[in-house]
Amino acid sequence: MTDAAHFRHWPPRTAHRLTLPRTNVFHNAEVSAARYPDKPFIVFYDSVLTFAGFKAEAEALAGYLQHVCGVKAGDRVLLDMQNSPQWVLAFYAILRANAVVVPVNPMNRSDELRHYVDDTGATTAFVAQDLLEQMLPLHREHGDRGLQHLIVATYSDHLTRPTDLRVPDFVAAPRNVPATPGVVAWTDARAAGHAPGPLTAGPDDPCVMPYTSGTTGAPKGCVHTHRSVMSTLVGGVVWFGRSQDSVYLSPLPFFHVTGMSGSMNGPLYAGATVVVLARWDRDVAVRCIERYRVDTWQSITAMMVDFLANPDLAKHDLSSLQVTRGGGAAMPEAVARRLKELVGLDYVEGYGMSETMAATHLNPPQRAKPQCLGIPVFDVDARIVDPDTLHELPQGESGEIVVHGPQVMRGYWNNPEATAAAFVEIGGKRFLRTGDLARVDADGYFFMTDRLKRMINASGYKVWPAEVEALMYRHPAIQEACVIAARDEKRGETVKALVVLREGHAATEEEIAAWCHQHMAVYKAPRIVKFVAALPKSGSGKVMWRELQDAEGRRSDLESNEIQR
Repeated sequence: MTDAAHFRHWPPRTAHRLTLPRTNVFHNAEVSAARYPDKPFIVFYDSVLTFAGFKAEAEALAGYLQHVCGVKAGDRVLLDMQNSPQWVLAFYAILRANAVVVPVNPMNRSDELRHYVDDTGATTAFVAQDLLEQMLPLHREHGDRGLQHLIVATYSDHLTRPTDLRVPDFVAAPRNVPATPGVVAWTDARAAGHAPGPLTAGPDDPCVMPYTSGTTGAPKGCVHTHRSVMSTLVGGVVWFGRSQDSVYLSPLPFFHVTGMSGSMNGPLYAGATVVVLARWDRDVAVRCIERYRVDTWQSITAMMVDFLANPDLAKHDLSSLQVTRGGGAAMPEAVARRLKELVGLDYVEGYGMSETMAATHLNPPQRAKPQCLGIPVFDVDARIVDPDTLHELPQGESGEIVVHGPQVMRGYWNNPEATAAAFVEIGGKRFLRTGDLARVDADGYFFMTDRLKRMINASGYKVWPAEVEALMYRHPAIQEACVIAARDEKRGETVKALVVLREGHAATEEEIAAWCHQHMAVYKAPRIVKFVAALPKSGSGKVMWRELQDAEGRRSDLESNEIQR
């Protein structure tokens, strides 16, 4: 960025540059275990896992990956669980085996998971007991090729102390792992006693490969190195002034880069404690904040809205909170004001992508602006350009955000065409095209104005219409489908599908919606299905989704005006 106005409001007593460790991310676990061996790292419904215990268990699992599963350096290993101690342990076990973590959304169904297995070439997966039903059909589906080994975690194995907190049924469930060749219970893998080989992966080796979608149907793997992962985990700790005595509430899903970096990897690096929730529960959250003196909480808008709607909130002591932060969707002004009145804190918003391992922009904690993406963080060059000419635009004009920085991915896994399309060279630097439109104010703060790319934001989850459409075309009654965003009071946006039926096929809108819920993650599945005679097409035969999206917006505006009258 040629204008450094944002440095005027930089977090006080914080350097503008950030020197990153040139180590494997697993080394952070070794350091914290050496410094704070008996200190709680993870608190899970009042059960505690210390830093030393964490390191030892992760190393035992890494040894099993190498000696039994045959995982080698650079191999991709799937991780499919809800938030839990086992999620964090599996993540670091994979890194300790010099392999690459492929985090999977636990809402994904078998048809979606198949793409991850096939695209990554993974032969091994960590999967939770409650999700095993969706993963089992892929196990040895192609004989001695494909997914060969499943390590099955039972969350209750890490419930080691009694609790008065409400524990979800799927967390409390006893161990029930099928006796199937190639399927092993987590506890047996841990107890096998295999020691891992040397830690050899360096800062420029692949570390994590989160998947994202886009204008094409199939999700793409974002290849992140240990260096790019280290960038946002260290940066978040420094930006918000966290330390080894910080206590984080971690309800955000770890499979998503926001929760992974800010609520898991960052605290481990700092030696801080994380209070992990497997599923969002506002009553459990407020009791944990009070009980463990939580000072840092990363959330999404939907969580905060639900939290502040708790009628018993005033009965609890929330005075320990120092930082409330998040992103994914703009925080409504009224909700932010209620938070400020209740605990005296601003909701600090940020901006990032799977391609950037979370934040490239954050609001300064001492001068946060509402409904704002923030300012570029350490060593990030972010610019606003004309999306057609790629020429930089002056302050105040809306254009596409492009970013250059240490957290930007290397590229998309095995997809050189998509990688080439995602990057552009400006002034000798390689910039990532975000596909998001924004403007910059006089203080250097970025504000989102629109989307260049086709995407639906449902409760902070990104839904890519092309991916949903590709899955819908598997239904024998669907001739054509176009997926658009519909306004939703609770989710912000929800998924709507306009469907043309095949001639001679009978189906109802309700049946199509139910089929979608069976074959794709619940947040992707269209909540609204509407049959239409035809979809508008361009001269080249492409469905004119923008025209349909604009018509939906006008319809929503009319309905809103009618309600106000």
